[in-house]
Amino acid sequence: MGVYFKIFKQLDYFNLDAEFSIDNELLVIEGSSGAGKTTILNCIAGIRVPDEGRISIGERIVFDRAGKINVPAEKRNIGYLFQNYALFPNMSARDNVFYGLKNKKEYRDKSKRKELADYADYMMETLGISHLSDKRPGNISGGEKQRVALARAMVTKPSLLLLDEPFSALDAATKEKIYEEFSEFKRILKIPTILITHNHRESELFADKHITLKEGRILS
Repeated sequence: MGVYFKIFKQLDYFNLDAEFSIDNELLVIEGSSGAGKTTILNCIAGIRVPDEGRISIGERIVFDRAGKINVPAEKRNIGYLFQNYALFPNMSARDNVFYGLKNKKEYRDKSKRKELADYADYMMETLGISHLSDKRPGNISGGEKQRVALARAMVTKPSLLLLDEPFSALDAATKEKIYEEFSEFKRILKIPTILITHNHRESELFADKHITLKEGRILS
């Protein structure tokens, strides 16, 4: 399983023109705000459409302009943890995690629904948030929100995990704890993962591969 990405997209102030590939490893994309990092993730996820290029996940092509292929976002089997976590404030932590299952075809099969629900509960236990099941996002800490959002991204057993500055909203003490937890979680993920950050320390801690982006172009 790997990811190949080569796209061109015209943005407001520059053109995003980038190419990279990864296997079952963690790629850190580092760069200043506005460099095009989140646009890369959104193109991979199917939220934005490149002007040109090709994106594949494993053996599956999810975007190819020349071949007129553009797989809808909900069918790309990607886990996406947004910078602000994007949790639903009116839902409990458990309902937020389970929401990630609702687009799965298997979830509509009642015979398989319990297996999926058991896996969601297992993921919450693995991330140490089972005790938060009935609490809403407004009543839990930043670190706990991060773990709920990560559990929601992982319950679908994605082929690829996208992380958009997932630690930026955490205070310094919480970051250190989450860094330790994420290092362990990274060890057991065994799927391609792309982490966006402007924090060089996070790159040093987590990167199997690293690229720096500036105004839409890869510098290294």
